[in-house]
Amino acid sequence: MSRLFSVENLRVSFPSRNGPIQVVNGVSFSMGRERIGIVGESGSGKTQTGRAILGLTPKPGQALADRLEFDGTDLRGLSPSQWRSMRGKRISMVMQDPKFSLNPVMTVAQQLVEACKIHSNMSKAAAQSKSLQMLESVQIHDAQRVMGAYPHELSGGMGQRVMIAMMLIAEPQLLIADEPTSALDVTVQIEVLKILDQLVTERGMGLIFISHDLRLVSSFCDRVLVMYAGVIVEEIKASELMQAKHPYTQGLLSCLPNIDSHTRPLPTLKRDPTWVQ
Repeated sequence: MSRLFSVENLRVSFPSRNGPIQVVNGVSFSMGRERIGIVGESGSGKTQTGRAILGLTPKPGQALADRLEFDGTDLRGLSPSQWRSMRGKRISMVMQDPKFSLNPVMTVAQQLVEACKIHSNMSKAAAQSKSLQMLESVQIHDAQRVMGAYPHELSGGMGQRVMIAMMLIAEPQLLIADEPTSALDVTVQIEVLKILDQLVTERGMGLIFISHDLRLVSSFCDRVLVMYAGVIVEEIKASELMQAKHPYTQGLLSCLPNIDSHTRPLPTLKRDPTWVQ
């Protein structure tokens, strides 16, 4: 498998009264056109890792890496204009909640057309036609009606599909999906995952799938990175996740709810400072 993206020793820090706080500390991995899952507790550094890959670490935070390379391009030295041409067109990110990512005062059509025209020289009519096709590709069956709708008029599942369509409209090579199904009910989750799976397979994209849901990741991804306190403590094939060896991963698995279990007391997640040394 050819390498699409690689990162070595990624560090993300934010200033505080007591000095810099390291929220990502030495993350390294590489990937081809495959599905990589990143799992861990809230605050483990998953989202900040995804944002750092796209050069979106919010100020006054700082992201540094010994290597940050996408398809032969060193991302560390890109200028703001080079980043703008890279984001969306070659690397995209689906944020967690469409309510906070879609513009509330613009229709779906306006937002999709804008995203399309930013990354191409096509006419407005061509951009509108492609926007309609993208909505249909993410299984929105009444695409013409949705084009004229505002974000508040859409359900959570519909808004998430619109977000996926917007991020894929420029046909990126790498998609970072940050908890794309966390706010959706189970049936809509399955539909969104089928859409992502189909698009990754048909377009040959790479996918970084950030999630809390270990069962979902084990069935959907090819490999899994387990993060704890800003560090990757385990890398494992997704199909073997339930047989993970690291005590933190085992702890996460033991805390998964089981409707048939009557375990008392409920398991708690134990932590060890040596895991991040």
